[in-house]
Amino acid sequence: MAELSLRETRAKSSVWLEWTLVGLGILTLLVAPFFVYPIFLMKMLCFALFACAFNLLLGYTGLLSFGHATFFGGAAYFTAYAVKVWGWPPEAGILLGALGAALLGLVMGFFAIRRQGIYFAMITLALSQMFFFFCVQAPFTGGEDGIQGVPRGKLLGMLDLNVSINIYYFVLAVFLIGVFAIWRIINSPFGMILRSIRENESRAISLGYSVANYKLAAFVMSATLAGLAGALKAIVFQFATLTDVTWQMSGEVILMTLLGGIGTMVGPIIGASLVVGLENTLATSSFPVTIATGLTFMVCVLVFRRGIVGEVYARFLGPKGDAKD
Repeated sequence: MAELSLRETRAKSSVWLEWTLVGLGILTLLVAPFFVYPIFLMKMLCFALFACAFNLLLGYTGLLSFGHATFFGGAAYFTAYAVKVWGWPPEAGILLGALGAALLGLVMGFFAIRRQGIYFAMITLALSQMFFFFCVQAPFTGGEDGIQGVPRGKLLGMLDLNVSINIYYFVLAVFLIGVFAIWRIINSPFGMILRSIRENESRAISLGYSVANYKLAAFVMSATLAGLAGALKAIVFQFATLTDVTWQMSGEVILMTLLGGIGTMVGPIIGASLVVGLENTLATSSFPVTIATGLTFMVCVLVFRRGIVGEVYARFLGPKGDAKD
């Protein structure tokens, strides 16, 4: 009974700490565009949502995908083409990008979930590379030039997204909605089943759960939210390029999630902010960004083995105070 009470206390403390961080983070983001360049902040929010979507699959389902750039970059292409060529409004283009990513996730997940471990990861990587070469050769993607000059337009025909402060708060609102959706998923009965699959798949099967269906559903949800991030990025930067569908982009989101802390809500946001901030700082210097991110990852692995946020939980709440318990 005493041990159970201790675990409940630690769980409550973990929730309190996480919500405190969330509250401080939202407050900071609301006032940030008055002190920091909005474009940088919007890039950070897009990648933070991307990392949170990936964490839904890795941190809470236990599936390591090497192909999430397919959904991120694919949605960017769908949105950019719909808005520029078809003349769709930005909200419709973003919705199309998210739905297109969901369809890609359904197809990729259908084949990938049939395998486990490294085989699952390699299948996602192979399918992602197939999509990359499709984007290279497809006429509507613009090849190596990509789709450029994407108009931001007006949100609901009223709010001009060419004004920096307007599009920033729009991106912030979509980011918060996406993160709330992830929080709601992982704290639902569906999320509890995903955790049980992550911890002991054989036991989940013995309890009668259709593990393959739950994995596929989690994969599609993660792909949809990753696509939402990619669609936002296409509107913010007004282009979609091959960079967003390369395997390096898939590796970058893995790095962000690991740096912040797998299986935590706040961790991927911290990790994405760190990586994007590092890239932005070193963009004008002669020091290679890849070396800097590699060194940062090495330090994190050696010092923060649970990730930055995961290590904070373990330090202040004990070894059983992290989000995985």
